[in-house]
Amino acid sequence: MQVLVVEDDDRIASFLEKGLRSEGHAVTVAPTKAAAEHWLAASSMGFDLVLLDLRLPDGDGVDLLRDARNHGLLAPVIVLSARDELEDKIRGLDSGANDYMTKPFAFDELLARIRAVCRRPGESSTTDLTVGDLNLDLLTKVASRNGRRIELAPREWVLLELFMRHPGQVLSRSQILNNVWSYSFEPGSNVVDVYVGYLRRKIDLPGMTPLIQTVRGVGYRLVTPPPQDPLT
Repeated sequence: MQVLVVEDDDRIASFLEKGLRSEGHAVTVAPTKAAAEHWLAASSMGFDLVLLDLRLPDGDGVDLLRDARNHGLLAPVIVLSARDELEDKIRGLDSGANDYMTKPFAFDELLARIRAVCRRPGESSTTDLTVGDLNLDLLTKVASRNGRRIELAPREWVLLELFMRHPGQVLSRSQILNNVWSYSFEPGSNVVDVYVGYLRRKIDLPGMTPLIQTVRGVGYRLVTPPPQDPLT
């Protein structure tokens, strides 16, 4: 999933980012209300989940949440706040939050709550992605093609999920770098090409139609395979 973490405390933001990345999620951190507004407005990929602190240095997280909902944000939002009064929880939930957790919290509980909000009917997130004979189960972390299980490293998983959320769309190297690595590497790095190569070797099995295409001078795209692609 693509997760936006709105948190001004560097220690907590780092803890969340590392933990979520270890679970195979792509993470963007916004330390201010203005930064969160920028990412929500500018992200070409969209977010599948928002983790929101309420006490931000340049504004109230509840105002951010209310404005985002009014502008069409459909992704689940979990508030993570030190505000533990009942009226704070009611205000957050009434403003559009799907869940509310008080700090400090256990990371395993957060993961369970994430799974819960992302499997509720009517939300924008899905627990299963399918493109032709290629399938990703986002809850069990199982990838398969034509019934054959594919073992993926965490970063390969995030990359494949990104492609599968945007089938047929050409993704530039900078878009991939931003969504999978969040600018952890220099723009001139060949890390995107290297990992696309890793992924191709795992999903484009012998006898099957290649799914990842190179668009010269632009980037890469995932195409939909024929409905009956033979397995060898």
